[in-house]
Amino acid sequence: MKRGVRRWAVVPAAGRGERFGGSLPKQYVPLLGRPALSWSLAALLAEPAILGIMVAIAPGDRRFARLPEARDPRVRSCPGGARRELSVANALAALAGEARDEDWVLVHDAARPCLHPDDLRALLEVVGEDAVGGLLALPLSDTLKAADPRGCSARTLPREGLWRALTPQMIRYGVLRRALALSIERDRPVTDEAAAVEALGMRPRLVPGRADNIKVTQPEDRTMAEAILAARGAGSAHRTRLRRPRV
Repeated sequence: MKRGVRRWAVVPAAGRGERFGGSLPKQYVPLLGRPALSWSLAALLAEPAILGIMVAIAPGDRRFARLPEARDPRVRSCPGGARRELSVANALAALAGEARDEDWVLVHDAARPCLHPDDLRALLEVVGEDAVGGLLALPLSDTLKAADPRGCSARTLPREGLWRALTPQMIRYGVLRRALALSIERDRPVTDEAAAVEALGMRPRLVPGRADNIKVTQPEDRTMAEAILAARGAGSAHRTRLRRPRV
């Protein structure tokens, strides 16, 4: 990687997490005594190549400021939106004037707390000087079934060439702003940033990632995430060492 390339991170954290259930947004679900968002931010802060992190939070969110990571000088927040692309677009707008079109932006899920440093470094290395960007992803290994209206298996789908999208997704700042602006203008919600970029006719690179880079979406995901973090020695891993970013 060239030391002169600048890298920013964006974390959309304004969601309510309806699928998880309960009144607590999933990004604040406790994992080994710390909120999921705390783990997600710590994984990004552990990478010195990231110059700054912009977190898009819901209006009236008072939990974010209480996170230890929120007091890190590289972490800032901005108002989020009702949908993912709106939150990310707001975060990119908040970085305007600092980020350049050619800079990298790594968008990471707030409730994806198990990002491994090896995956993050692989993403930075493999995407390198790509004109568009890339994302961590996992080739599908399970057999896929299409259901009929009664909930019965109607047919088996080929899985060759299919990947499960993970995060971070690392896209050029200018490309991502343009892609999200088009999605918002056409009122076409996207579930990840790569989908918005694909709508421009561009093809982000797929970078194989770890299967344990899970997203906390359902209640049972909490148990799995805690097991993954505990197996890595969470106590020592979570103590974020503040290091000067490489620019």
